[in-house]
Amino acid sequence: MTLHDTAVDPAGADRTFQVDLRGLVDLLSHHLYSSPRVYLRELMQNAVDALTARYRLEPAAPVDAFGIRLYADGSVVRVEDDGVGLTEADVHTFLATIGRSSKRAERIAEQRGDFIGQFGIGLLSCFLVADEIHVLSRSAGTPDAPAVEWRGRGDGSYTVRVLPASARPRPGTTVTLTPRADAGEWTRPAQVHALARHFGSLLRHPVTFDDGTGGPGGPGASINPEAAPWARTYPTPGSRSRALAAYGEEVFGFTPLDTIELDLPAVGLKGIACVLPEAVPAGRRHGHRVHVKGMLLSEQAEEILPEWAFFVRCVVDAESLRPTASRESLYEDDTLAAVRDALAERLRAWIARAAASDPDLLARFLQAHHLAVKSLAVHDDEILRMLLPWLPFETTDGHTTLDEFARTHRTVLVTSSVEEFRQVAAIASAAGLGVVNGGYTYDRELVHRLPEIRPEASVADLDPATLTAHLDPVDRETELAAAAYLALARDALAVFDCDVALRTFQPASAPALLVDSREARHERTRSQLAREQEGGLWGDILGALRQEAPRAQLILNQLNPLVRTAVTIDEPELARTSAEALYGQAAMLSRRPLRPAESSLINRSFLDLLAHALRKDS
Repeated sequence: MTLHDTAVDPAGADRTFQVDLRGLVDLLSHHLYSSPRVYLRELMQNAVDALTARYRLEPAAPVDAFGIRLYADGSVVRVEDDGVGLTEADVHTFLATIGRSSKRAERIAEQRGDFIGQFGIGLLSCFLVADEIHVLSRSAGTPDAPAVEWRGRGDGSYTVRVLPASARPRPGTTVTLTPRADAGEWTRPAQVHALARHFGSLLRHPVTFDDGTGGPGGPGASINPEAAPWARTYPTPGSRSRALAAYGEEVFGFTPLDTIELDLPAVGLKGIACVLPEAVPAGRRHGHRVHVKGMLLSEQAEEILPEWAFFVRCVVDAESLRPTASRESLYEDDTLAAVRDALAERLRAWIARAAASDPDLLARFLQAHHLAVKSLAVHDDEILRMLLPWLPFETTDGHTTLDEFARTHRTVLVTSSVEEFRQVAAIASAAGLGVVNGGYTYDRELVHRLPEIRPEASVADLDPATLTAHLDPVDRETELAAAAYLALARDALAVFDCDVALRTFQPASAPALLVDSREARHERTRSQLAREQEGGLWGDILGALRQEAPRAQLILNQLNPLVRTAVTIDEPELARTSAEALYGQAAMLSRRPLRPAESSLINRSFLDLLAHALRKDS
């Protein structure tokens, strides 16, 4: 076999590149095709394209006049079609030249969209499982055309013979492979039958399989006995919905929460989207099952839907999508982009219908897939207006919808992180503040858009000053009595840039509240680095960025019995240790990552308090 490209030597003579066929096949197997199993798909695809060309020649022929027949008995694999066939010239031109396809010929160039294959290298995939490819073909273009036999071998050689028409009485092509011993996994009869069903269950031409035994897989066993489920007629809409759901369960292995019919006539796309009944991890995208003209292209085609649509899995069949060279994924072009946008619109329309007419379905959908809907609502104003009031959020009133929460709290406060919410949730709830956890993906941005839906609602970011303003001060006498302890506590916690205050707040069971923000901690870290690097270039840069960082606040609860006892301690070391212990407990309750110094403080203060208790008992 040769690759028709040339190089010019110094003398000006044209020479032909030589191709190491075995090296090329190894390249295909390791870098183009995902598995040797694709050999059967390539043969079936060539057969389908040959049938398409045959119908071009005979447009009046019945739709089931021509078909494909597969045979596998363990010793050979044979694929026979009633397609357009090849002449002797076609064989020399197309089978003996790597990279050239009959579907590229000028006489049918304008019809390329009717063919699955576009790259002319599919036949080489047969060398993944066999050392020799035998092709017997007879052209349908000439009534008295002879049969042509072509044998291609893995060493790059081939032979061509012209045979009497009786060698193949009917037009079409038969490809026969004698599998290598190491290819049994892909060429056993049961596997060939399974692969044929896998790749060709939605083909529009009749495909049969014969394993030579006369059993269930015997002569005439249909690979595709029924049309695609969306192409069939049903007595009622309900029976159609049940049939589509059953097909989705058969293909994907789960019972869909609902099925969404997909129909894009402009590109000849039909299929279904199956709504997953359970949530999936954020950002995890499922592959979709994509057929092109009935032939399975990929089971992992992520690119057919936008990233936010990870709550569905699709199975579609399309006419106008372009496969890549391996025919195992889709070529990214304007058509695919338009299809992706159109399918996204179908999913939006389904959500809108559920919101308008099926609140029970909507509730089950949002319970499982609220994160996907939130990601969509961020960028889609229509979905935002429609579903934001129904979306669940973590709040100081528990998990609830914004609509219900805004009815109770005229001013909705939102935190910037999960840890900030956990720090203040109990105290804010007791103080009557309505706080939403804005630390999860999309939540803070969506909460701030609540006034677009409910103009009477007010949304603001929660800051330490807002919270502390709702904590009651202690009376002056109590403050003076605790002054000495508070001074020792501030000194002990100065290493953490933490101030200490005494207030009263509910619940009384909370001894202390650590009020701090991630931004403040980062600013203090920058300031510390600037001090450590003072005098150098890096120190000058950090110094220029440094701002006056707000200090953390440890707010002690005068209503808590432990705190009331602690502020009366007159032993300096014990007072410092108790303040450190209160800080450590408040830091752990905030559930933010502890710094090494804080972990060390927690351990040290616990041991010091334990040692003090033991000394006192003795």
